[in-house]
Amino acid sequence: MTGRFAPTPSGRMHIGNAYAMLAAWLDARSRGERMVLRIEDIDRPRVLPDADRWIMDDLAWLGLDWDGEPVYQSARLDRYEEALRALEDRHPPLIYPCFCSRADIRAASAPQEGDGFQIYPGTCSRLWRDHPDQARARLARGDRHSLRIAMPDAGAAAFEDRVYGPQRYRLAHDIGDSVVRRADGLFAYQFVVTVDDLDMGVTSLVRGPSPAHPAHAHLPLIENAAGRRLAKRERSLDMGALRARGVLSGQVVGLCAWLLGLIPASEPCAPADLLDGFGWQALRAHHPDRILAPDGPHVPRWLAEALG
Repeated sequence: MTGRFAPTPSGRMHIGNAYAMLAAWLDARSRGERMVLRIEDIDRPRVLPDADRWIMDDLAWLGLDWDGEPVYQSARLDRYEEALRALEDRHPPLIYPCFCSRADIRAASAPQEGDGFQIYPGTCSRLWRDHPDQARARLARGDRHSLRIAMPDAGAAAFEDRVYGPQRYRLAHDIGDSVVRRADGLFAYQFVVTVDDLDMGVTSLVRGPSPAHPAHAHLPLIENAAGRRLAKRERSLDMGALRARGVLSGQVVGLCAWLLGLIPASEPCAPADLLDGFGWQALRAHHPDRILAPDGPHVPRWLAEALG
């Protein structure tokens, strides 16, 4: 059994990252599982120099260890090429070229609620199926295109989320044909993390995508007072800024443990203090999104000052 940290080195870790990584570490270590670290640097334009080193330093500062050497996605490009070829060689073919721009997809898609996710309308799937000569002609003249994987019309994915309970998705209707290689030539995140998790034997995912048969636990979002999800652009809450203010690692761990419903108040503690009796019961029973506001009734003073 194996759990994993899978940070993107696009900036310093913030409270939301620490919250998710503490949950992943406790989930694995409480059952005696291995914990691996994968640096997800496949999207090179987003990678910041030294961000991987900052992340590893912050994990060590928080008391969150891992097994073995970190794995870098940028060192696994040949493996992703191999996996893509295996999909391209399937019969009937699973991979097809998509010439649609984002504007084309927006124009052809019905409005979606929620976070703006759009289901691909299948324009180029129909082109490849009904007019393959036209599609090949566009490829031959070098038209810009991505590669998508076709979802089966009758396909479904079902799993038990340890926080949110039973989940079921109709792949074609709810997910759509996903990009596996972008038009700029970079592999898509959803594709490579699935290959990575399968190769690395990952069986336990916290806030993760879906490989074969893992155990899932999706966490409630951490939002600021304006109701926006915490992001790396909120520098006052990143580990570098907090450490510079003199905040202690135990204070951050205690806050995250409280957000996970593991302790009744945000009190300093170490990750190892939380291993005994760790479980998802409290979060499963009550999982609204968490809001961190300076005047929140349970927000510790050091965090209120940082949010300030």
